[in-house]
Amino acid sequence: MQITYHGHSCFLVENEGYRVLLDPFLSGNALAVADPGEIKVNAILLTHGHSDHIADAEEIARKNDCVIIANFEIASYFASKGLKTFAMNIGGSAKFEWGTVKYTLAFHSSSIEVEPGKFVDGGQPGGILLTMGGKTFYHAGDTALFGDMKLYGEMYNIDVAALPIGDVFTMGPDEAVLAATWLRAKKYIPTHYNTFDVIKQDASEWIQKLKQAYQEGVRLAPGETLDV
Repeated sequence: MQITYHGHSCFLVENEGYRVLLDPFLSGNALAVADPGEIKVNAILLTHGHSDHIADAEEIARKNDCVIIANFEIASYFASKGLKTFAMNIGGSAKFEWGTVKYTLAFHSSSIEVEPGKFVDGGQPGGILLTMGGKTFYHAGDTALFGDMKLYGEMYNIDVAALPIGDVFTMGPDEAVLAATWLRAKKYIPTHYNTFDVIKQDASEWIQKLKQAYQEGVRLAPGETLDV
């Protein structure tokens, strides 16, 4: 499995020629280095409906003629635009030719802004356990700290987990360290930070805090890849 970070909460996960994109936010992200028009994928996974997680989903899905996998409400929204979708919900899992997707809890909000100041229901936000080639990547989505992360650590063999550290809209750095001790993943990547001034954080400092908690973290710059 190869995991490429594209800034904010966007990741490209590859294995044996298959490519899956999570939470595409490239064209409106000043820190992103990838062009959505050049992204080649087999599927797009979405954690929730906020624009900083779905901004480029429609363009990339159309250019690749690929499926968008999301909760029922978001899948229905993109299906109404004539796109291929696969609807799921929290607690459910599904197998695809390239791997397995399971939706987990996330404590946040979710809506889709269809025009300035006008929103439609984005359903319940979630996290994603993505398994490809025998390796599991946990994308926590936008979330507060919650106790069931302990259960995920007990139930699943997580190789890499992406945790938000930006605070304000999600859990902050200290809570993300606690989440890491619960999840027991082999490695952690910080997400959802520095894209906007209000969520500025020092990722290197967070990784040092992880070390003090006997956990391993890696800071990826947009465009960098981690081999798992």
